[in-house]
Amino acid sequence: QVQLVESGGGSVQPGGSLRLSCAASGFTFSGARMYWVRQAPDKGLEWVSTISAGGTVTWYTDSVQGRFTISRDNAKNTLSLQMNSLKYEDTAVYYCARDRDGSVRGQGTQVTVSS
Repeated sequence: QVQLVESGGGSVQPGGSLRLSCAASGFTFSGARMYWVRQAPDKGLEWVSTISAGGTVTWYTDSVQGRFTISRDNAKNTLSLQMNSLKYEDTAVYYCARDRDGSVRGQGTQVTVSS
């Protein structure tokens, strides 16, 4: 079955950086478009970024464009999200997902931006 396991979250000050990782198994990772979604406290799931199956095309929600970078290693079945210049409003649980609405996602990793 599909397994998505995120790691790399933590607490960071505004302006700091974190790198999230996701280990994928149970499906043909190299053939799948992949997503990061997040859920802030008391809010619904929000799409953050998408990467094409080959890793050559990426998309970002406006609020993270220029600060976050999605990438993948198809040889290792891993998905990453480099997050720079973090802001308070980036505080959320971040999920690696098989679809844009996050219906198939991992258990999540907490990112807290706080001074």
